[in-house]
Amino acid sequence: MVADIIKNIAIAGAGSFIGGAARYLVSLAMKGVSKGFPWATLAVNVLGCFLIGLLWGYFSRSASEGGSWALFLTVGVCGGFTTFSTFSKEALMMLQSGNIWGFATYVALSVIAGVALVALGYYLVH
Repeated sequence: MVADIIKNIAIAGAGSFIGGAARYLVSLAMKGVSKGFPWATLAVNVLGCFLIGLLWGYFSRSASEGGSWALFLTVGVCGGFTTFSTFSKEALMMLQSGNIWGFATYVALSVIAGVALVALGYYLVH
């Protein structure tokens, strides 16, 4: 049990390293494009959402839905690239299951609380 948890942490961590490095490379590649708008962040978020959608669709059809590759690519690579992809997948799952109230609450609270807590953290130390 503990060995499986450690193995899964290593798998997710390796993927996260790749995703984080890829995110950094995208920000470097798009450095001159920004001009006051976070184009690199937007690109990473929408690309990460598309990628996790493809992976989720693929792994949900196959016997390896919960396997190491799914963990490495979704939690690891996509999670390291952007957590927005996971947030979007979870929101869509609620919407698909008919949980409209949960979907709306999750989206609203995530966005409003996220922005508010970034502001709070910033102003507490600024």
